[in-house]
Amino acid sequence: MAYEFIKTENREGVFIVTMDDPPTRNALGPQMADEIMECLDNFEDDPAGRVLLLTGTEPSFCSGANVRVFNQRIQDREAGTEQSGEPDALPWGKMESQYAARGQKVALGGQASRIPLRLHKLQKPSIAAVNGHAMGVGMGVALACDIRYTSEKAVFSEAFSRMGLIPGDGSCWQLPRLIGMSNTLLLQYTGDRIDGTEAHRLGIASKVFPDGELMDASMELATRMANGATQSQALIKYLVHKSLSMDFEEALDLAHVAQEQVRKTEDHKEAVQAFLEKRPAKFKGR
Repeated sequence: MAYEFIKTENREGVFIVTMDDPPTRNALGPQMADEIMECLDNFEDDPAGRVLLLTGTEPSFCSGANVRVFNQRIQDREAGTEQSGEPDALPWGKMESQYAARGQKVALGGQASRIPLRLHKLQKPSIAAVNGHAMGVGMGVALACDIRYTSEKAVFSEAFSRMGLIPGDGSCWQLPRLIGMSNTLLLQYTGDRIDGTEAHRLGIASKVFPDGELMDASMELATRMANGATQSQALIKYLVHKSLSMDFEEALDLAHVAQEQVRKTEDHKEAVQAFLEKRPAKFKGR
């Protein structure tokens, strides 16, 4: 399927999605977001695609949200807003009042703010190959992938506070689990930029590579995973996510249910047979 703002390719079970809008350095505008959502739905339903590899057209991974959209929203809101003259409440109180009174969930940025959640819930493994700037929601998209490989030249930034915004992409949930509270607040309060080496040191990225080696290394990992037991991988992801909010006994109970499920798969049968025959297993993802 042809898209305007992304490129897709299925290579030996690895579904490669490249965010592709060079004039904006791959800013995540509404149209790109819609295309990503559609292709992720198709990928999840397609047995030929077994692992997602997400990257961006050089020299950027994703530069964040499209600021021109922000400006239009400000103009639209101010055109219909009257000032009440009442003193402002403190931020937390105002936030809790608005959240409690909302009729439905607030949707900002079209699909853009939903991409991280869609990636988080994707029932197949995902790898972000961060080859350049991953700013704001672009960093959130990378964080939402299961594994992050980064080049040394990559630039990460929780840039929201620099625009007078908050991280609306889920990174307030993601980052503390990866790098702790203090490091999270330092990055989110300041919006400071860090390179790939520092991202790896903090635990944001699993591995860091010289600039020319990132895609080869990412493809090597993605291909290895695509040749694995993807039914098991899907349930491993499910268990890890669910276990974050469970105690040890609950997590074990859930794991036992998952184990019974994968014991019935063709891949488990093949793995046992391959072991007995002293040969590599040939998994089919079933």
